[in-house]
Amino acid sequence: MSTVERLVVILLFDGVDLLDVTGPPEVFSLLRRELEGAPGYRVVLAAETPAPVTTAAGVRVLPDATFEQMSGESIDTLLVPGSVETDSRGRVRALADPAVVDRVRTLAGRTRRVTSVCVGAHLLAAAGLLDGRRATTHWSTARQLADEHPAVEVDADPIFIRDGDVWTGAGISSCLDLSLALVADDYGEAVALRVARQLVMYLKRPSGQSQFSVPLEPVSTTRRIEDLRHHIMRHISEPLTVADLAEYAHLSERQLTRVFKTELGMTPSAYIESARVELARNQLESTDATLERIVTACGFGTTDTLIRAFRRRLDTTPTEYRRRFRTGTLA
Repeated sequence: MSTVERLVVILLFDGVDLLDVTGPPEVFSLLRRELEGAPGYRVVLAAETPAPVTTAAGVRVLPDATFEQMSGESIDTLLVPGSVETDSRGRVRALADPAVVDRVRTLAGRTRRVTSVCVGAHLLAAAGLLDGRRATTHWSTARQLADEHPAVEVDADPIFIRDGDVWTGAGISSCLDLSLALVADDYGEAVALRVARQLVMYLKRPSGQSQFSVPLEPVSTTRRIEDLRHHIMRHISEPLTVADLAEYAHLSERQLTRVFKTELGMTPSAYIESARVELARNQLESTDATLERIVTACGFGTTDTLIRAFRRRLDTTPTEYRRRFRTGTLA
């Protein structure tokens, strides 16, 4: 494991998407808990001047340094967020300020690895850093990227793409997926998964038990499967069959099963059961819902089915699980 602190520079400029800027540092900060003394990353927010930068969300962010101050630094990772404008008809267009593009081009020359978040890919492309490379961006601006930069092989499907030392991410929330992928590249998959579990634990599970999360183990890299996973969670209380999912995805049942096994390492039915068990665990920990209510909410059909699923996956019963992991006295 590296004993060298890795410098990550995140660009700031007016109108930048806020989550593009704040998401990756959260991942990198959580990494420190898993490194057992290794230094990890040092994140610097850099802008043209020391003045606060107003993001697209209206939140002002104070830079740590100016671009000039960073020009003499040896940068490990340059992270380039993006910004968009929307016209009166709701059409989204990515922006690429020439001054920012120049800074990207200059700083990239001193950087081991260049990454973009969401529509930040347009800045990389304008700087010539994506020519001859495969890249992704937010689906709403993928056509714009392809039209304006024909030398770039645009693929709007993956959550993120690595082409050599250049990484591009697809959507705003994908900054977390991309950041975790960078962590995995630098420190290994096991460390990255532990960081991912920390993020989910913070959002869903304040209790301190070992965390298993269906959305994280493993992570898919295609939007088709991500869309199916979200569809499953939206309809988790309903009867869900392989035929239902195949129809939704416009695939045959055999194709659907093959895609799930390739992307997630399990059948659609096994994934559905895993998702239901995860949701039931959450309710057992944090609510006083009866088993009958949990059965209905999670789509198990019968209490016996719930119990069998818990025994199969967790080697315990729902009642015993609640007794051990309930988060405290509920109001």
